[in-house]
Amino acid sequence: AFYDQISALHKSVRGSDPDASLYWLCRMLDGGCDPRYIARRIIRMASEDIGNADPRALQLTLAAADTYERLGSPEGELALAQAVMYLASTAKSNAVYSAYKLAVKTVKDTGSLEVPLQLRNAPTRLMKDLDYGKQYRYAHDEPDGYAAGEDYLPDALRGQRFYEPVARGLEIKIREKLKRLRELDRDHRANK
Repeated sequence: AFYDQISALHKSVRGSDPDASLYWLCRMLDGGCDPRYIARRIIRMASEDIGNADPRALQLTLAAADTYERLGSPEGELALAQAVMYLASTAKSNAVYSAYKLAVKTVKDTGSLEVPLQLRNAPTRLMKDLDYGKQYRYAHDEPDGYAAGEDYLPDALRGQRFYEPVARGLEIKIREKLKRLRELDRDHRANK
């Protein structure tokens, strides 16, 4: 029953139902669940199900966990309720979670690929002679602080996309910015 209830809480948050989320939180607390366990789980929910659609969610869950530690029961449980209801009510995106899983899989599938020479650190003369860091373009010195056309992945992964923001919450703006930057990259490469 314990795992069914935490599943119901998580799915209620993901499903944007603050009333059901609050109910399952209270059921778990009433059943003797350690509030610290719930705090850990809601922190995970903030990253897994909300992500960059509303980055405040992660801050709020961390603050709720800290508040619980400072106040204890029963006062600190109100902060957990506040966080759960916020998570249930805000924009959702699992784009960060999906990107992370894909990147982990890619690392396992491709092994230890070499760092491109232009991205390598060159603190010694030998490393400079080996062209470490050569042709690196410092983004802050570029127009709009962006080095259009610069590649940061290993050669074998050039063009690989992990993160695809959704059209919800703050990710709308992130998506628009990444689209604009990718267009700058295409234009830069076409004019090379």
